[in-house]
Amino acid sequence: MSGSKPPTDKQREEALGTLKRVHSESETIAGSTFVRMADRAKDHLSAADRDEDDRIEVWGTRIGRGAGVVFAIGLVIYLVITYL
Repeated sequence: MSGSKPPTDKQREEALGTLKRVHSESETIAGSTFVRMADRAKDHLSAADRDEDDRIEVWGTRIGRGAGVVFAIGLVIYLVITYL
């Protein structure tokens, strides 16, 4: 190691950039898919796609979507109890 030179700033930046790219690309497919689906569900139920200026529309959308989830869960429970 007596002949090695210290890395230059350009080499250091290049190495750090490569490490960042490898870290961002190393996510597991299942993990990133699950996180993406959870974020979409959260945004959907919180009415993130509605105009924030119209509070009535936002709360009506939240209530309606929440009631839909409760209904779907109730329906699944009813069907499982009835047919299994």
